[in-house]
Amino acid sequence: MMKQIGVTVLTGAIAATSFGSIDASAHQQQGLLDPDRVVNIAHRGASGYAPEHTMTAYQLSHKKLKADYIEIDLQMTKDGKLIAMHDETVDRTTNGTGAVKDKTLAEIKRLDAGSWFNTANPEYAKAEYMGLQVPTLDEIFDTYGKHANYYIETKSPEVYPGMEAKLLKTLQRHGLSSDRVKPGQVMIQSFSQESLLKVKQLDARLPLVQLMDAATVKAMTPEALDELQTYAVGLGPSFKGLTRENTAMIREHGLLLHPYTVNEKVDMERMLDYGVTGVFTNYADRFNEVLHALNKKNK
Repeated sequence: MMKQIGVTVLTGAIAATSFGSIDASAHQQQGLLDPDRVVNIAHRGASGYAPEHTMTAYQLSHKKLKADYIEIDLQMTKDGKLIAMHDETVDRTTNGTGAVKDKTLAEIKRLDAGSWFNTANPEYAKAEYMGLQVPTLDEIFDTYGKHANYYIETKSPEVYPGMEAKLLKTLQRHGLSSDRVKPGQVMIQSFSQESLLKVKQLDARLPLVQLMDAATVKAMTPEALDELQTYAVGLGPSFKGLTRENTAMIREHGLLLHPYTVNEKVDMERMLDYGVTGVFTNYADRFNEVLHALNKKNK
């Protein structure tokens, strides 16, 4: 029988667990990489309420919804600039068409990255979303600096040779390399193991998280987790592939476990019951409500 793994819920100044008392100061020293800490990761910013990967969505998640992390998906323009965008094309989230790799930053900046959201989500539509721009990674770092935590994904790295080196240089330029930040303040994730290994070669201390689809995590073996441990501190699977059993297996390997994309409270509660150490969500406020309710219950 697998042993039960306790998860400490830390959100703001609140710290509680159903498995006994904790030393809050010890958890603070371990920081964001504490395997018993639950983190709230704003998936594409506050993307449930504002246009994804815009400064407005990041500001909402960081200031109002109190997420622990801003998640940033990276694409790279024709002239080698890193921008925040989920898709390889601009079609879904702007009024433009075509591949990011075929457009210069100047061309990307002329696009409207907000109006689509008003059409798709009339209940959250706002006039100020019209005309929002696609931000660069530099602009995000210029805005938040060391006052935010970043969860950065190298998207489609095979399409963008040199993306990893450019990312590391950008982090260094903004004082966010691993030797300049607290452990876990910058996390790098990817579905590409090759991309993560490139990052590890460039900065061995940056914490890496292997993304994984539902089918792959369902087929996960202890041997595969042993290999993953050699380069990554955590696993970011689709929450649909997690069970109580494979969650326990992953946690017993000492890995952080941050499933995506968990938007409904019932699923958030189930993930916490399994023993995950955080979630990616479009609704950081909902997850905080679930965490507060759990803290209150366990007092």
